[in-house]
Amino acid sequence: MASAWRKLKKSLIPKISTHRDDDRRRSSSSSSSSANGIVSSPSPSSVSRSSSRLSYSFSFRSSKKTCAICLGSLKKGEGQAIFTAECSHHFHFNCIATNVQHGNRICPICRSEWKDIPFQAPGSANDFRHNNSTILGFRHNWHPPSLPVLETDQFSLEEPLSATQVAPAPSTRSQPITIKALPEFPAVLASDAVSKFPVLVGVSAPPFHVDVRHFNRAPIDLVAVLDVSGSMAGKLSLLKRAVCFIIQNLGPLDRVSIVTFSSSARRIFPLRRMRGSGQDDAISAVNALSSGGGTNIAEGLKKGVRVLEERREQNPIASIMLLSDGHDTLNDDTRSLYRNVQNLTSNPNYSLQYLYLLPASICSRNTASGNEARRLSIPVHTFGFGSEHDSNAMHAISDLSGGTYSFIETVDNLQDAFARCIGGLLSVVAQDVRLTIQSLSRGVQIGSIHSGRYKNEIFNLGQKATIDVGSLYADEEKEFLVYVSIPASSRGEGEAKLDHMSLLEVLCSNKDSTSSEIVESRRERVVIRRPKVLSPTDKMVCLEVDRQKNRLAVADAIATAQRMAELGILDHAQAVLSEQKTTLLSSVSAQAGDDLCKWLEKELTETAQRMATLQLYEQSGRAYVLSGLSSHSWQRATTRGHSTTILPGEGASGINSYETPSMISMVSKSQCLNGGPSQQPQMVTKSCSLTPRHK
Repeated sequence: MASAWRKLKKSLIPKISTHRDDDRRRSSSSSSSSANGIVSSPSPSSVSRSSSRLSYSFSFRSSKKTCAICLGSLKKGEGQAIFTAECSHHFHFNCIATNVQHGNRICPICRSEWKDIPFQAPGSANDFRHNNSTILGFRHNWHPPSLPVLETDQFSLEEPLSATQVAPAPSTRSQPITIKALPEFPAVLASDAVSKFPVLVGVSAPPFHVDVRHFNRAPIDLVAVLDVSGSMAGKLSLLKRAVCFIIQNLGPLDRVSIVTFSSSARRIFPLRRMRGSGQDDAISAVNALSSGGGTNIAEGLKKGVRVLEERREQNPIASIMLLSDGHDTLNDDTRSLYRNVQNLTSNPNYSLQYLYLLPASICSRNTASGNEARRLSIPVHTFGFGSEHDSNAMHAISDLSGGTYSFIETVDNLQDAFARCIGGLLSVVAQDVRLTIQSLSRGVQIGSIHSGRYKNEIFNLGQKATIDVGSLYADEEKEFLVYVSIPASSRGEGEAKLDHMSLLEVLCSNKDSTSSEIVESRRERVVIRRPKVLSPTDKMVCLEVDRQKNRLAVADAIATAQRMAELGILDHAQAVLSEQKTTLLSSVSAQAGDDLCKWLEKELTETAQRMATLQLYEQSGRAYVLSGLSSHSWQRATTRGHSTTILPGEGASGINSYETPSMISMVSKSQCLNGGPSQQPQMVTKSCSLTPRHK
């Protein structure tokens, strides 16, 4: 067999040479042969046209000597067949055959569309139908042995940034991040010592005032990692439409790459700017997608991460959007791996063997040295499609990388889910946001911080703490509860009755997303009074602190119920949700008619309904709950269930608690294109008051 194969490879080169010699004799234009007699040069005008469309660093002359896909030599007699396309560019036969096997008929160098394409051992006679095409002299009904598949993704083909992007532009956004710092009560008795006194600490990002496509915003490098396995056959048209929506709503400085995976993974479109031909070529690549094969999520992610890790130049924002409708069928039995998983959000150190297959840029513990300080952190926003996808895996991937997990229950909502995600990604106004909290009085110590999945650290014996928030979208808010211990006042009898105590000072620093300048916000202090007797006003609860306590309590209750549901004790899960609902409705903020509390109530109701039976929980409840926990952990909007607006209903119709105006605008644009409702969802309003407010 090996001897026959060597003979076949030797026979390919003279056949191809003869075929091209015939082409040169038939051509009316002048041409010059290369030294090996296999390839020919195009006319000067053709070279000029090709060079004008070339986005990469390959010249036409070098493309005659080097395969633009594997960067290997194209010299004659090295045992590899050479294919010359109708645009006169040359490639190793097996390199380009693998490329077109996935439906890509675009020249990787000049981007022209081919009519005659190479042919390599299809799985069936129906895989390729070229009725009148010349396919390297092979007959349609003759299947040569498969050549070894080489790595065809040379990521150095990325399109460079524009000259104006290389140097940071001066900042045009004068509004800084706003800091919020509020105690639960305005006063504590002078004689009392409080071990856990809650203080709300938060940040609010400045707004966008115009369309994100035209605002002087930070451009993004976005990689779409798409499942094109056999199970996607009936959904592929909607996937194409959703990805094209993303492409059409990116700006000329944004770059996109597309990676597809089935049994294996391939980058079908390199990182290119979304302007003119780049946008058109990206849409053509998406429209050429076809489905088939198994599901290799891990390999798709590795390929997507590689696109970003091997960039020669980087846009300020980078992210991956991963979509799949199934389980990874190529990397062990993931169903058994997750069978006994408890709560992924409250236990970040969970042991899932599958996660060790992921790149270190996503899962930091997979670094060779074990050091979690990563050179590059890439958030992966995952989208679970339908009832058969692996919700545990998709949630774990997003949770570890700093992204969000969305559960798309019906195919019609796919585009809206993508729209919500990029509405946020295209509105990043601040990066590397860090809150620094300092104790201001003797005996006041920081005991704990409830910050979800955002990293916090307490040091100097509770005298100082930090919260790493990361990036902020325009108009986005993040709120955290800091618990401090307050000592009894040591004031003497002759001192003033309304003595004050300074508890904390809060400082926020961040990097401006457009200028890369380090910006510090105005410091905020938390001061309370220490009277001998509390007045009625001193006993009033701050509604913002109360509503944040409600949010955290509801998230904890749902996580607890999810752990019980995984163990099959649904009656206990229902009891936990019911008890938390009663507690929520009796809270001060709920009694005041707070919008967030209404939304939390309906979330508890919906969660209980999806845990009514084990079958219902397996079908949609688990995915719905994990998507909600992802949203609460990062305080960022996700798509959940069958609707793009979470929990629509009387009293809180269309509310999505973490949506920003940019997200709402992009979802509305998507729905208008789909002929859906154009009414924008209502955002939860946030107010600070020491007295209940009734509507």
